[in-house]
Amino acid sequence: MTIGDITPKKERKSRRSKHVVDEKAPLLPKRQDEDAGYDEFNGASYTGAVFNLSTTIVGAGIMALPATMKVLGLILGIAMIIFMAFLTNASIEFLLRFSRAGKTTSYGGLMADAFGKYGRIFLQICVLVNNIGVLIVYMIIIGDVLSGTSSSGVHHAGVLEGWFGEHWWNGRTLVLIVTTLGIFSPLACFKRIDSLSFTSAFSVALAVVFLVITVGIAIVKLISGTIMMPRLLPDVTDLTSFLKLFTVVPVLVTAYICHYNVHSIDNELEDSTQIRPVVRTALALCSTVYIMTSFFGFLLFGDATLDDVLANFDTDLGIPYSSLLNDAVRVSYAAHLMLVFPIVFYPLRLNMDGLLFPSARPLALSNTRFAFITTGLITVIFLGANFIPSIWDAFQFTGATAAVCLGFIFPAAITLRDRHFIATKKDKTLAVFMIVLAVFSNLVAIYSDAYALFKKNSGAGPRA
Repeated sequence: MTIGDITPKKERKSRRSKHVVDEKAPLLPKRQDEDAGYDEFNGASYTGAVFNLSTTIVGAGIMALPATMKVLGLILGIAMIIFMAFLTNASIEFLLRFSRAGKTTSYGGLMADAFGKYGRIFLQICVLVNNIGVLIVYMIIIGDVLSGTSSSGVHHAGVLEGWFGEHWWNGRTLVLIVTTLGIFSPLACFKRIDSLSFTSAFSVALAVVFLVITVGIAIVKLISGTIMMPRLLPDVTDLTSFLKLFTVVPVLVTAYICHYNVHSIDNELEDSTQIRPVVRTALALCSTVYIMTSFFGFLLFGDATLDDVLANFDTDLGIPYSSLLNDAVRVSYAAHLMLVFPIVFYPLRLNMDGLLFPSARPLALSNTRFAFITTGLITVIFLGANFIPSIWDAFQFTGATAAVCLGFIFPAAITLRDRHFIATKKDKTLAVFMIVLAVFSNLVAIYSDAYALFKKNSGAGPRA
């Protein structure tokens, strides 16, 4: 850690030395140490922490990155991915440094330390909006991939429909019920985030499977001479094309959002001095996956790259076994999202508990409260994915706004507030830059989403 002068090293080595400073913090610290049953847990491993943080980062956003290359070109696009990784590392460093100074063990506790009770509540609301929106979108995508969709007016067959034909048992609602009860619910019942380290590792592996297939197809088509040289720089010919460059900013700004899980992962590490290497390793791993996915996805599809590159794998790829490879990509991606679900759900549940029961004992010690909140949230997410036609459009606005608040605006505001007088001039300059970038990306996202909604206003119908 960067502020060993504030907390002695011997006190930072063991997770058991971390005592609760703010009992009302949403990402709950480890008062479960008071419970003898939890003393059997000796702390999370470095590898498990890396996989959990990486899974938090690599969600559905990876599929939008190749389209950013179409707008920015390969050179500028890859440079922006690397730049955002460094900026994310800096924002997480702000959180960790000020948490040590204020002796807080949660993001909510840190916001309360800097801005009082209302700062903590605002943080909790943002986590709820962001994570519920993300999980609903994940469930919608899983339903689309497995059971198909007609939301655009044209029916796209799902994987199960393509394999077995259209039957009652592979309909969208039943598939999502089985997925919710058989996968989401069991994984959501773990009380420690480290318990998800193996599923997180498998989730990252599935993202790599998608990457390997994409690379393989691109190489085959490159050898056969059916791929043209991709554009290296943006194509700017007029003011409209120049303004279009900024439409990818929200995608890049939100690509590494994982801040709401950093404290939970840090709290469970046996040696908390490892949290900075964990963050850097996870960011390096995700940056590598992002860069290769963006490069080979754009190389493969060129200017035909769609906003969601997964949709490009719904057509003939022009190589042998095209249909089999398409299905492998779609199934591996759907399975990846299923395993990301509990990692994003974990902080959602903690923040909901902190918002509803701010003075109660830790959630892990109350089975009734744990079951009540878990069941309620999963039900809301399931209903949102199935029965609310405009949920996707709604969260295009609120999700992007909440995400940049969590990732950049809040860490920067904490730094500028500087209650413990540890921020340098460089820190404050960087904090101002983060806020300007975040506000700008929000304005662009809201404008582009509003423009797209008005544009399709005439023909769009409710979800199928």
